[in-house]
Amino acid sequence: MPTNVSISVLNHSGPMLEKIRYNLVCEVRDVAPAENLVVTFYRGQTELGKAQFSRLTSRIPENDSFSLSFTATKEDDGAQFSCGAKLELGPEGPQRPLVVRSQSLTATVHYGPELQNEVNHISIYEGETLQLNCSSVGNPPPSYTWILPFNDSSPASSVLTFKSANFKHKGQYNCTVSNSVMAVSVIFEVDVQVNFLPYIIAAAVVLAAVVLTIVAAKIYCCYKHKYMRDYNLKDVFRLRRHPSQGPY
Repeated sequence: MPTNVSISVLNHSGPMLEKIRYNLVCEVRDVAPAENLVVTFYRGQTELGKAQFSRLTSRIPENDSFSLSFTATKEDDGAQFSCGAKLELGPEGPQRPLVVRSQSLTATVHYGPELQNEVNHISIYEGETLQLNCSSVGNPPPSYTWILPFNDSSPASSVLTFKSANFKHKGQYNCTVSNSVMAVSVIFEVDVQVNFLPYIIAAAVVLAAVVLTIVAAKIYCCYKHKYMRDYNLKDVFRLRRHPSQGPY
C-alpha cells in the first residue's frame, strides 16, 4: 500500500478563478505494483473521476502521479477536493482493498459580481419612497459606486433610498459593482410624476369649507329674519293691548 497520498493543483497556488481550467494532481508514494493502483478523485464525497496505469510495472515500490482536469465554478468555492489510492489485486488479492486517502484541499474560487447590464425604468409619484437596489454577490465581496443625477455625495452601499422623492430625484442613476475579478454597471432611469391626489383632497376640503360657510350663513340669515319678525309681531300685540301708550 502507498505510504503517502497527497493532492494539489498543478502549477498553481492561491485562489482559483471562475471558468478557468485547472489540473488536480494526486501524488502516490511507495506503491507496488503500480499497475494495480487505482486513483479516485473526489469533490466532498462525490467521485469526479478515476485514473490508473496502462502499462506493466515492476514490484519495486515507486512514486507516481495522476491528474484530473476540471473547470472551476463559483459552486466550488469552499469545496474540499481529495484523492484516494487503492490496490486492486484481483480475486487472489484482498477482496476489500484498503484505500489510502489524501488530506482535503479546500478550494477558494474568485468570481465577479453577477448583474444584468441593462437599463431599468422606474416611475414613481412625488412624495413616495424611491429605492434602488443593485446588490450582488461576488468573491471577494464587491464594492459599490453610484453616479447620481444631482450634486450629492455618492453612497457606498448597494441600496439607495430616498424617503420622499421629488423632482430633484428624476434622472439617470449609474451603479457600478466591482471586485478584483471584474466590474459591471447597471443603470436606473427614474421618472418622478406629480401626485394630484393631495391637491384634489385639498381642493375638496376647501370646497366643502366654502359650502358649509355659505349654508351656515344662509341658516343664520333665515334664523335672524324669523327672529326679528317674531319680535316685531310681539311688539304689535303688546301695543294693541296697551293703546294708552300712544302710536308706535
